[in-house]
Amino acid sequence: MKAVIYARYSSDNQTENSIEGQLRECKEYAERHNMTVVTSYIDRALSAKTDDRPEFQRMIRDSAKKQFDVVLVWKLDRFARNRADSATYRGVLKRNGVNVVSIKENISDGPEGIILEALLEGMAEYYSAELALKVKRGLKENALKCKAVGSTPFGYRKNADKMFEIDPLTAPIVLEMFTMYADGKTVKEISAEMNSRAVFANIKYKYTNKSSLHNLLKNRRYIGEYRYGDVVTPGGMPAIVPVEIFEKVQERMAKNRHKPAYMKADAEYILTTKLFCGKCGAMMVGTGGTSKTGKVHYYYKCSNRIYKKSCDKKPTKKDFLGRQIVALTQQNVLKDDVISNLADAVVELQKRTNTIIPFLQNQLEALDKRIDNVLKSIEAGIINASVKKRLDELEASKADIEISLAKERIEKTPLTKEQIVFWLSRFKGGNVDDPNYRRAIVNIFVNSVFLYDDKLVVTFNWKDGTKTVSLSELERAEAAHVQVLGCSHLDCGCPLHYFKSEPPFYLRRRTIRNCNKKMKNRLFSSRQ
Repeated sequence: MKAVIYARYSSDNQTENSIEGQLRECKEYAERHNMTVVTSYIDRALSAKTDDRPEFQRMIRDSAKKQFDVVLVWKLDRFARNRADSATYRGVLKRNGVNVVSIKENISDGPEGIILEALLEGMAEYYSAELALKVKRGLKENALKCKAVGSTPFGYRKNADKMFEIDPLTAPIVLEMFTMYADGKTVKEISAEMNSRAVFANIKYKYTNKSSLHNLLKNRRYIGEYRYGDVVTPGGMPAIVPVEIFEKVQERMAKNRHKPAYMKADAEYILTTKLFCGKCGAMMVGTGGTSKTGKVHYYYKCSNRIYKKSCDKKPTKKDFLGRQIVALTQQNVLKDDVISNLADAVVELQKRTNTIIPFLQNQLEALDKRIDNVLKSIEAGIINASVKKRLDELEASKADIEISLAKERIEKTPLTKEQIVFWLSRFKGGNVDDPNYRRAIVNIFVNSVFLYDDKLVVTFNWKDGTKTVSLSELERAEAAHVQVLGCSHLDCGCPLHYFKSEPPFYLRRRTIRNCNKKMKNRLFSSRQ
């Protein structure tokens, strides 16, 4: 008779010895009963409470090929711990001409064998259900003591007392990712940067997509809140991320979850997610309409006014608001003293310690140990396609980490304060009507804008960088520069800025000519 062996163990805590013992005893049984073992099907660390076992399903499919007559199992609970699954799949095998034989349970072919088999299957299912209750109860008791139950979050490790403790290698990376998101980087940008630095190479934490990284940024364990099932214990584990940074991240994620379109039709709304209604605090979104003449006009409108009809804030013209925000940035941020302070901050930022190098070194050491173990197996005579494939995978991972480590170790020449000042100063002479310039100014320097009926409050991305200005003042500046001058250089300093009504024609014409010449020279100098 031709036989196959099905072996299984259900827990990662069990060792490969469990499989080896099952295979050895099944082969000895086959020899005693003149059976030829064709092949073996092995499921590792998979429970028999479910039929979702790859090798088990492959064995059932192969039975239809009529290539074996018997399935040998160490005990029936290796085959299934569920009476329904056992009956179903043993029926499939029987229709294919295959019997299931338990080598440790002497079950006869007579009527008494049917009763014994049903009893053994029932006992196996009872044991599985009882064990599940005990395990669940034990896990909850451990959770009430704030012990490390379940998977270990990235940034932590388990100590000898089975408690969570901060991993000095990975915790700084977690804090860095939270800080990056709080400072304005997107999930996609953070994931790309971490993957480019091989942070997640060769480890089970694969935050390579938006969903998994979102889950990391929402995990309250990082502020010390122990969680397992319905057990929640504030302060039950050490915190990695300060509460203020965590809350800032959650607030930004909530805003981005309901983020309206950045682009609508042919209009670009550069203030999206940064512009808020001063009356109700809701985000203002881009909208547009066509006049009787067929001209399309674009506005920012309070989202509560659009969707909930609960706010009476009037819409504001998109281009007008964009120009004024850029002009205020030029007047309040792009000044010599502020640029100098920003440059000092960037210089200090470059002095921060690299947290990735120790982590990559640790990963490299772990890889070397795994490669050494594979080489020892080869020296012991275990040579097959799987071993070679595993060695190639480990060598490839090692090469990737060595490249990333070399990149991190390359001493980057820090920018000097003069270089940073020069780069920031280039923004001083831009044209507020240039869409690319306006986009750059808003993305780099503007943090938030609150629009009221009579004033505008702008918060810039630097300490104490808040500016309040009345809308009437902005409207006078818009009228003087755009309608009277025909010039959009709001920071040009021309004298017509101070006229409340239209000045004489000769003065207007001369001023326009001088203003344009001055701005061209400034733009040329900045490009040089």
